[in-house]
Amino acid sequence: MRIRTVASTLTLVGTALFAPGVGLAASTDAFAVTKLTQAQATSMFSAAGITWSSSGGCSNRNVSTCTSFDQLNQATAQGAVTLKHASGCALNITGGTETGHASGTYSHWNGYKLDYAKNTCLNNYVHNSFTYIGLRGDGYPQWQAASGNIYADEGTHWDALYYTCGC
Repeated sequence: MRIRTVASTLTLVGTALFAPGVGLAASTDAFAVTKLTQAQATSMFSAAGITWSSSGGCSNRNVSTCTSFDQLNQATAQGAVTLKHASGCALNITGGTETGHASGTYSHWNGYKLDYAKNTCLNNYVHNSFTYIGLRGDGYPQWQAASGNIYADEGTHWDALYYTCGC
């Protein structure tokens, strides 16, 4: 029994040490993320009861008045679904991967962020469930979930940054 436990432990440790992007065999490259198509993301959102809207009534990634999910990280979409289930609030996505947002590694364009329309339920959930972490560089207040994901109150909407699929 003890030999089997030791062997299992060594196998797990060895797997972790030499897994791509981890441990001794780690590279300096970022982890690969799974990107979704517009259809894949809208299917996930519809199934979870999440709505979306755009001022331009479109989903073209290259038009700033559209709300696009093309090239959205799967973990970001899953984070929205997790938020919906955990909060029980209505979620309406007003911003995705379309052009026109601030640039950067963890940006809308790169699939890490979604914008949500504000509502009383969502506002209360973020304020009461997450930890206030101060003002972002641009002056907007931020709350951080236990998962590490960050929600910034940009006045007219919530700007959500998903590092993981937890809310």
